[in-house]
Amino acid sequence: MTKPTVLIIEDDASLRRVLEFSLEESGYRVLTAESGEAGLDLFRNEDPSLVITDIAMPGISGYEVLKAVKEESPDTVVIVITAFGSVEKAVEAMKLGAYDYLTKPFGRDELRLVVAKALDFRGLQAENARLREVLNDRVDFSHIVGISPRMQQVFEVVRRVAATEATVLLLGESGTGKELVARAIHHGSDRSQGPFVAVNCAAIPHDLLESTLFGHRKGSFTGAVSDRAGKFEQARGGTLFLDEVGELPIDLQPKLLRALQEREIEPVGADPVKVDVRVIAATNRQLRQAVEDGSFREDLYYRLAVIPVTLPALRERRDDIPLLVRHFVSKHGGQGVRVDDALLQKLSNLPWAGNVRELENCVERMLILRNKDRLTVEDFTPLEQSQSLDREGGQSPPLLNMPEEGVALEEIEKQAIVEALHRHGGNQTRAAAFLRIPRHTLIYRMEKYGIKR
Repeated sequence: MTKPTVLIIEDDASLRRVLEFSLEESGYRVLTAESGEAGLDLFRNEDPSLVITDIAMPGISGYEVLKAVKEESPDTVVIVITAFGSVEKAVEAMKLGAYDYLTKPFGRDELRLVVAKALDFRGLQAENARLREVLNDRVDFSHIVGISPRMQQVFEVVRRVAATEATVLLLGESGTGKELVARAIHHGSDRSQGPFVAVNCAAIPHDLLESTLFGHRKGSFTGAVSDRAGKFEQARGGTLFLDEVGELPIDLQPKLLRALQEREIEPVGADPVKVDVRVIAATNRQLRQAVEDGSFREDLYYRLAVIPVTLPALRERRDDIPLLVRHFVSKHGGQGVRVDDALLQKLSNLPWAGNVRELENCVERMLILRNKDRLTVEDFTPLEQSQSLDREGGQSPPLLNMPEEGVALEEIEKQAIVEALHRHGGNQTRAAAFLRIPRHTLIYRMEKYGIKR
């Protein structure tokens, strides 16, 4: 196996020798240079995996070395060395693309640990890039972060299905990235130059959903003052993404089935119209269960699920969490902000009921509330805890108001359901997500307790 090559650029001869000896002892191939000019010459001739450079040097400074390296080889990892008390210089270097920094004086163990982490990070970057290249150059995975085996399986299916016209059903919990995958399929298809139209079936009132999907003609009902093209017509030549398709009312399901089978829609108050659209649907419901309880048509289910793709929950792909955290730190303006290993470990062990969406919100919240240029375990406060802390005493109030004499468990459950529905304006999908139960379970318990929608 080829040894990783590390280039050390340091004008202090004694420190340079110590660095060289320590890294050679750890099994690396080490190159050294006493100036920025000599270091860049070596870099261009040897193509090292890692560059360690002092910031303050005569002639070409470490900043200039960093800029030149990143311009010529963005994947090369750079660690900067700065004097004690000059951490602001190191932070500036990280904003320019440095992976990490070492503050003088530092020990051999610290040096070896930082170098090992930097090379591991480069390896992860290279593997992620290789996987994406192997999958398909046409499919845009740039917004989907993942190297775990489960995500590799998703990438492979997406690569295969993108170039076809098959209807795809994306399954998975809320927050797993179903719309991102739908967009990746669209961009990898022959329809990529056409529109990508997304519609959330759960967010549109029942009486407006038919018109929204299929359109209407002027005068077809009260308030139809002009012709309106539906989402199917708007997506002509492209892709229509039906999110939360499991919430589609049973009386509209035959019209969607006809659109899929005949490629023909019937706008309200008009004759049938041919449409050229590829449909990708998504749901966080168990549609097989919905078919069994009669709330979803079996023939429509099979028409949608020509290619079913199940996206793993975040707790099923914990290897991706450190990469996702760093991705979100960068996305939300945290260039130069370090993330402690202890924090990454803590985040990797959490259940993440809200999946990737919850993790992104958590990272954004920590970035906003931090008071230093690094994120630590102390910066992490679960959203539920921050919402429930009592401002005066720091105590969490009870979730439910229970009388001293006791109360039946069913009454507590009923109270929780009513409160969840009230908070979310009667929206059953959001109330079910709030209670962390499937929507069909919520509906069953509403019927059980006689709770009206």
